[in-house]
Amino acid sequence: MDMLKAKDTIVDFIRTRAKEAGVNGTVVGISGGIDSALVAFLAVEALGKDHVLGIHLPELNLTPAEDVLDATEVADELGIELKVINIGELMESFMNVIPDSVQADSHVNGNLKARMRMSILYYYANLRGSIVMGTGNKTEILIGYFTKYGDGGVDIEPIGDLYKTDVREMARLLGVPEGILTKPPSAGLWEGQTDEDDLGMSYDMIDRILQMLFAGEDKVIVQQVLGASVGQIDSLLLRVNANTHKRIAPPIADLDEVRQSN
Repeated sequence: MDMLKAKDTIVDFIRTRAKEAGVNGTVVGISGGIDSALVAFLAVEALGKDHVLGIHLPELNLTPAEDVLDATEVADELGIELKVINIGELMESFMNVIPDSVQADSHVNGNLKARMRMSILYYYANLRGSIVMGTGNKTEILIGYFTKYGDGGVDIEPIGDLYKTDVREMARLLGVPEGILTKPPSAGLWEGQTDEDDLGMSYDMIDRILQMLFAGEDKVIVQQVLGASVGQIDSLLLRVNANTHKRIAPPIADLDEVRQSN
């Protein structure tokens, strides 16, 4: 892919969608990771630094300090306003109010954190008459590696057609800081969590498998060419199929036949 052309296409997409929504500003959740950093860079190019608000939402005592520093570095380099809001007290309040919270595991609580972050982003978007910029990439969207109505709850997904490996290439092209380019991807939902540990393989392997499968290659060919195991290929296909509901609007019961029968 021609990354310069892809970048220009995304920048034009952001401008067009903002204009269609009748706004000239956006809110970006800046985690300190590569995806949100790239989206912030693209948003500034599209709308200008004065129209991009960055929000970093750590859970103090759990979110690595380097994430706060990396988010701050992105904002400083771009010259955008950055708000840092600790969601730890919100989590604690929720746990105190909901009696069954003691039964929750890290995944349940992780989804709650993602939805809290979404709510805060939309609060500021509503406050400022802006849109919420998503930071999900194509790899995550295809395999459902995001929280429904959490980090998946956004107005637009500028990098949603870039595989994770494409994100790295474009981020390097745009000058995203090296420390962010090379840090292990993590949703930061619980201590020590990394994306690739959760998924059981590297993003490089995931992207190559998905690209071949969606190009129509047989699983046996994918296995032979990439050296991937049957288990790895099947696990990705299972994620793609099981998480279809995350990529579409909620289904609605069709009552046309009922209406016509009256």
